[in-house]
Amino acid sequence: MSIVSKAITLRPGTIDDVDTIYAALLKLGTHIGAHQEMTSTVEDLRRYGFGGKPAFSSLIAEVDGEFAGLCLHFPIFSTWMGRPGVYVQDLYVEDRFRGRRIGEKLLRRVAKQCRAAGGVYLRLSVDTDNETAKAFYERLGIGWSSYEQTQKIVGDAFFAFADAPEDSL
Repeated sequence: MSIVSKAITLRPGTIDDVDTIYAALLKLGTHIGAHQEMTSTVEDLRRYGFGGKPAFSSLIAEVDGEFAGLCLHFPIFSTWMGRPGVYVQDLYVEDRFRGRRIGEKLLRRVAKQCRAAGGVYLRLSVDTDNETAKAFYERLGIGWSSYEQTQKIVGDAFFAFADAPEDSL
């Protein structure tokens, strides 16, 4: 019995993909046990990803026209290297398409696009409990940084910080 290989296609996400992108992000949040932390909406993605000044780009993988995966990313810059790079915010592959190197293909395409624009690095964060993802990235040569730790401030604490008078220091 011969197995027919289905074609994997990568293409930029469009405004018509917003519902699919959002659904993938919800599945990713559920997968890592953090879906309750997701407060974005479809409208947020539409507004900030596809308006006049997009805050992010997306790359979609399809298998024979069916959604298979997503890489949501945006440009960053290293003052230490003096060069641009790319930050991968979210990488998601549908369960039924895992093991077909779709995540790797998405990351390689984003890295290739970054390099073509003069970029020299790719950065991403991994949920601390997601051992499968950590092993996946390590296999690709994307290692963890032993000298950095992600810090963040969100919600009311962020608003209070941003709204405080600058001379109140």
